[in-house]
Amino acid sequence: MAGTKLVIGASGFLGSHVTKQLIAGGESDVRVLIRTTSSMRGIDGLPVDIRYGDIFDTEALRNAMAGCDVVYYCVVDARPWLRDPTPMWRTNVDGLRNVLDVAVDADLRRFVFTSSIGTIGRVDGGLADEDTAHNWLDVGGAYIRSRVEAERMVLRYSAERGFPGVAMCVANTYGPGDFLPTPHGGMLAAAVRGKIPFFIDGYEAEVVGIEDAARAMILAGDRGAVGERYIVSERFMSTREVHEIGCAAVGAAPPKIGVPIRAMAAVAHLGSAAA
Repeated sequence: MAGTKLVIGASGFLGSHVTKQLIAGGESDVRVLIRTTSSMRGIDGLPVDIRYGDIFDTEALRNAMAGCDVVYYCVVDARPWLRDPTPMWRTNVDGLRNVLDVAVDADLRRFVFTSSIGTIGRVDGGLADEDTAHNWLDVGGAYIRSRVEAERMVLRYSAERGFPGVAMCVANTYGPGDFLPTPHGGMLAAAVRGKIPFFIDGYEAEVVGIEDAARAMILAGDRGAVGERYIVSERFMSTREVHEIGCAAVGAAPPKIGVPIRAMAAVAHLGSAAA
């Protein structure tokens, strides 16, 4: 794949793995755009061209995209617990809009956008696919609303402005190098360390290995259909199984007590009301 590859958000979990796999796959011209305050732990020592700036720095974005043919956008604020979702919306929607306004004028072949499995609609008694429109916005909360709006914006730019966007609907990612960590990775780490003595009984989520997710991103940059979205997931997994696998990997005892999901939801509702 000729041309410079740019990873925006390379210091994060998925972005760092995308960067590593690009290098491992023989790409000799890989560029990353990170903030000056970002940790380099995930990409330290890699032969990449480091550019500094953030998603609101138009000039830094323009300079970083110059000469690139593919951009991998791996920036997301995944803090659904925020009482005030304004910072999350600013990053996930407003920041993305600024990036798209720059990218639409760049000579790109693909813009691979990290979307979420949460943008896929629900189907009663059947299987959802990439054509299943989102239909649970009223219960998804501010985080899901921001992700749905972000994905719609990328696809709208593709439909209306000829933008080469591809949306990757990535499930919860697990694997090595979740240093920050992600919210779900943090929960697993807490369980492994014995800080969470229970699992949520009755809750399952779609999961995917981080290496597989990164590989899907790179494949999309090479052959993804412009204006389309792709589900990036392996299967559903219960929190109990997630904890058991993680604990087994380090020889720790997994949580044995299951707290019903309805009880957890009730506690969360009371906490929200009290706030």
